[in-house]
Amino acid sequence: MRESFGATHFLNAEALGDNLVKDLFALTGGGADYSFECIGNIHVMRQAFDSTNPYWGKTIIVGIAGHDHQLALNPVAFMTGRSIRGGLFGGAKGRTDVPKVVDWYMNGDINIADLVTHRLRLEDINEGFELMRRGESIRSVILF
Repeated sequence: MRESFGATHFLNAEALGDNLVKDLFALTGGGADYSFECIGNIHVMRQAFDSTNPYWGKTIIVGIAGHDHQLALNPVAFMTGRSIRGGLFGGAKGRTDVPKVVDWYMNGDINIADLVTHRLRLEDINEGFELMRRGESIRSVILF
């Protein structure tokens, strides 16, 4: 399934622990071109950044960390070409881009259905939040 969404490799950061960056450098031959952090964990954000190529690697932060969390990065890393940016809502502009995405979905141009892990009734919305907190849900659809 991962290939259908464009990813070439997935590594389990928890299983690899401190070896993640080293293993990613070996796997990619010098660091990933792109890395994505999707869970809002600042330790994983740092690992994602450190695992990119030092000269052109791009890190996109999708996960949302707590307001009191700080991400420490060495500014010299930016001088050589690495970059980091946020990707909330995929960088889309709600007013103009959402109608386009809906059209793409309705025309069968993109697959969104496989990203939905749960369908919940409105009265079960609190269960949706619990699924999210436990890391058991990627996307839930609320039916009302």
